[in-house]
This record gives sequence, C-alpha cells and structure tokens, in this order.
Amino acid sequence: MALELLGYVDLPAHAKSGGFDHAAVHRGSGRVYVAHTANDALEVIDGATHRLLGDVPDLAGVAGALVSDEDDLVFTSNRGENTVGIFSLADPRVVKVAVGIGPNGLAYDPRRRRLLAANVGDPSVAGSFTVSIVDVGRMTRIAEVPVPGRTRWTVFDPDADAFHVNVMEPPHIVVLDAAEPATRQRVVRMPSAGPHGLDLDRIGRRVFCACDGGLLVEVQADSGEILRQTELGGVPDVIFFNAALGRLYVAIADPGMIEVFDTAALRRCEVVRTERGAHTLAFDAARSTVYAFLPDTHRAALYRDG
Repeated sequence: MALELLGYVDLPAHAKSGGFDHAAVHRGSGRVYVAHTANDALEVIDGATHRLLGDVPDLAGVAGALVSDEDDLVFTSNRGENTVGIFSLADPRVVKVAVGIGPNGLAYDPRRRRLLAANVGDPSVAGSFTVSIVDVGRMTRIAEVPVPGRTRWTVFDPDADAFHVNVMEPPHIVVLDAAEPATRQRVVRMPSAGPHGLDLDRIGRRVFCACDGGLLVEVQADSGEILRQTELGGVPDVIFFNAALGRLYVAIADPGMIEVFDTAALRRCEVVRTERGAHTLAFDAARSTVYAFLPDTHRAALYRDG
C-alpha cells in the first residue's frame, strides 16, 4: 500500500456551489493553500499540526493556487473577476492584477519574476483564448498571448526555460518560451481528448498529462515525443508527481478516488477511494503527504506515502 490515511482536516462549509479547486503547498512551512471556489476564499492549513489556520477572503471565483518557494509568494487565479491575486507568506494582503478572461492555471518563472495565467476564455468573445504574463515585481500585466483553445493547467520548466500549457480543444500541449512568451517552441498534439492535469519530472525530462479521454500520457519534455500512455479509471483532473518515490497521483472525481502510478513502469499500483466529486489534490513533497479535498463533507483527507 502506498498511501496511508492520517486523518482529516475540517474546512468551512460551502457558501454556494463550486466546491474546492486547485491547491498548493509551501515547502518550507508546510502550509497548504486550497482554492475554496464556493466561498471566494483561499483556505490555509498548517501542514505540521493539520489544523485550519484561517482563510484569505474576497477572491471572486478563485480557481487556482500556486506557491513560489523561491520568493515565498502565493498566487491565485480569480475567475469571477478576471484577476490574479499575489501576496507574501509574511503579509496576506492581496494585490490583484487584471488578466484575460477566466484565469485558471498558474505557473511562475522565479528568475524573471513572471507569472503565467492560463485563461479558459469565453467562446462568445473572439480572441479570448489566451495566457496572460504578469510582471510580479511591477505588479502589472505585460503580455497577452493567444493560444489555440481553452486552457487547462500549466507548469514552468526551469531547465528548458519554458512554460507547458494544456489546451483542451484542440487537444494540445503548447510550449512557450519563457523569455519571449509570444514565441512557441512547439505544439504537441495529444492522443486523447481534453488534456487536463499536468506535471513535470525535471530529472527524467518527462511531462505527465492526464486527459479527459481517459488516458495518462507521458511526453518527452524537450522534444514533445509521446513516449507512453496508459488508461485511467475515469475522467481525471489534478495530478502531482512525487520525484522521490517515482509515483504519480491522479485525482478522479467520479467515482471519487486517487489513482497512484509507478512512473518507472507507467503502471497503476494503487487505487484509494476518496469521495464523489473530489477532483483536486495537494502534494507536500518535503513531508511526502497528499491532500485530497472532499466537497460533500467539506474537509481534507491526509495521506502519507512511503
């Protein structure tokens, strides 16, 4: 058995529909930040004591959370107001920067202090399928880059100096040059519908992409070559790669489970039941802890791996 259940953290009840969305962990402190979309807030969990510390409010339609360990910053994508939020761990006062329509996925280039917000766009608004580039030092948007369709998640690859961005339809991973984001390094056509969850194996130079069509796809990070693929047990959402153990965690909302894959063989090694609708995870690499966010019982389930 890979994942051992440690317990639960109670979270505030939902004020409206929407549940939880993306989450991120600050490696040094172990703090967990999860987008509570239903409450327009970011919930903050103490990873050491497994207690709720409080929330960061007034983030309309918050969908994404990202942490920079290098700069001790937290970023949010606020889909309800077309902004990103930026604050430091030391000072939770949020600065908001206007971006494109429906920001969702987030990735950060710490060397240039640039944040990429992948926007879901609006099919009725021409040219709204974009990614926005925000200069975090100046707290201003510096570029709006068109992409072929609605985006999903995104990751920054410091070794290739590039952003990988999932596009739902047509099913692609678009790779943008971090120095010149308007320049595409390549577009990788995916063999399954709806690229969704995305994560990077820096050492092995692999990108893992979980697709709505029910495939987990392994892509060579520098060439875009499709290396391997395997079937999933349902429609996936968030994924995280555990580099220390060579495992990948895939959240599947229906019927509610985490599928754990051995990435050496790209083989499923465990299925852990969570709760119907639980589509989002957080991963604390320093403590080898996985958090699954349970929308019906509004709590987080904690699992230790290894």
